[in-house]
Amino acid sequence: MTADMPARQGASLRLDKTTFSYGQTRLAFDAEFPAGEITAVMGPSGSGKSTLLNLVAGFEIPLSGHVLINGLDFSAASPSERPVSMVFQENNLFAHLDVFRNVGLGISPSLALTAADRMAIADALARTGLTGKEKRLPRELSGGERQRVALARALVRDRPVLLLDEPFASLGPALREDMLDLVAAVQAERKMTTLFVTHQPEDARRVAAHVVFLENGTVAATGRAHDFFSANGPAAFRRYAGAMNGE
Repeated sequence: MTADMPARQGASLRLDKTTFSYGQTRLAFDAEFPAGEITAVMGPSGSGKSTLLNLVAGFEIPLSGHVLINGLDFSAASPSERPVSMVFQENNLFAHLDVFRNVGLGISPSLALTAADRMAIADALARTGLTGKEKRLPRELSGGERQRVALARALVRDRPVLLLDEPFASLGPALREDMLDLVAAVQAERKMTTLFVTHQPEDARRVAAHVVFLENGTVAATGRAHDFFSANGPAAFRRYAGAMNGE
């Protein structure tokens, strides 16, 4: 398997009876994620949201079942072989590298960059509002700017699947909304199949077309976001959303 799939059309993604375990805790995921759309992955703490993303990204290998991307089985493939980019909550920037080189790592781990690569990095920085900050170190950036660098790095990788593991959880409400709008705009432009882990129902309502709700290590409900947030949404999700909103 290789990661050489065009990002501009998205990719079908399915966890086919995929199981994993931590000690005595067993998780089982069976779900399909619509190609070219944003799916919010939600659920209580410990329900398996990050594990689901790690199975897609290749940081965890399933005990059984399959990780299917565009119909191809990537279950045993390494992270570098998968057509997937991931943005973490802690942004994973290298403190000794400036913004330009941190983004460049998405293209070449050795930072052996061609002229075309440098143009792609400049475009990604412009798209994420970082033009003029190429030479700054991570410590010289705000939290929101560091997350923009992480997103720019994902953009230059140009993979059809984008995973976001609560990347904006530590940001204030206004800045978080700005970043959500940026993700939505970039996703609409590139049509990446995007899985977005969040605890915040309002974040899912703002950007997601689809919701996968996890409970007790399994998929409890899936469907269109509009249906989830209606009065007839899944009971488990309505209980969860009510608790998150203090109701």
